[in-house]
Amino acid sequence: MLIKNEPLIPKKVTENETGVHKESNEFDIEDFRKMEKKAKAKKLLYFCLGPDEYALISECESAKDLWDALQVAHEGTNQVKQSRIEQLMRQFELFEMGDHETVMDMYTRFTRIRNELKSLEKSFTTEELVRKILRFLPHS
Repeated sequence: MLIKNEPLIPKKVTENETGVHKESNEFDIEDFRKMEKKAKAKKLLYFCLGPDEYALISECESAKDLWDALQVAHEGTNQVKQSRIEQLMRQFELFEMGDHETVMDMYTRFTRIRNELKSLEKSFTTEELVRKILRFLPHS
């Protein structure tokens, strides 16, 4: 939640009960702690990235902006993500072992499809996966 929330800008309630940004000399200990956590979250995200990914997010101001940019880069927009899930589900449903394919090659291809679906938050029970594989193994 720390990363997905908007950037922290400490606010105070005025006489007419509206929130106004605090001046830096008005920050209290709790404001500083929250700001420090946000800064640590942003640093952690930066440290986990390779040079190619860093180029994508180097201009981001907040941890949330950084997170959103990485999410779009790796998963795409929600529409792209849903389209990718549908494509992979079709591959999963029509999955079968090729005529000249070894069992290991088939299992590797099956695992790749399953892992991609899992990364897009579509998972299966162990029972479903085992049944799917057993259906296409050669009788020998």
